[in-house]
Amino acid sequence: MKITPQCVVALTWTLKDTLGDVLDELDEPVEFLLGGNDLLAKIEESLQGHQAGDRLELHLEPEHAFGDYDENLVFLEPRNIFPAELEEGMTFDGAALPAGANGQIPHEHIYTVTEIYPEHVVLDGNHPLAGIAIRLTARVESVRDATEQEIGQGSLGTGFFKLAPLTPGNDTLH
Repeated sequence: MKITPQCVVALTWTLKDTLGDVLDELDEPVEFLLGGNDLLAKIEESLQGHQAGDRLELHLEPEHAFGDYDENLVFLEPRNIFPAELEEGMTFDGAALPAGANGQIPHEHIYTVTEIYPEHVVLDGNHPLAGIAIRLTARVESVRDATEQEIGQGSLGTGFFKLAPLTPGNDTLH
């Protein structure tokens, strides 16, 4: 079966930056819904017409991946409004920041704690891969028709590097 919009594709991949450093690796196949919200548009576009067993090599500039780094999404917030066990790498939903946070922080982002100081915490609303060109080597492991339920949901819940609120110690990006 060839890949078309509204199908489910199982992929394995290696994701690297332009220096060749591995950013992520999927050794076991993970299913994604095409035509939904699971994959970046350029990846979906490149997968069209392929079938199980095919390999793809893609180079994605930031504007086709996770966007340019936006310094306007970096905020200094008072340390005392956060829990005592705060650690770098923890994430907070912008709509659920602690009371006392800057009211100007856009609520539609996930914020990562990037630095902790005695009086302040640095929150970064950029995707961790923002501003980075990426190279993706992917293998199509299987292709199947999407169910009506999957199409209705618009996702299989395995979005490509779309961060959801993470629990401490869980730094998975996919």
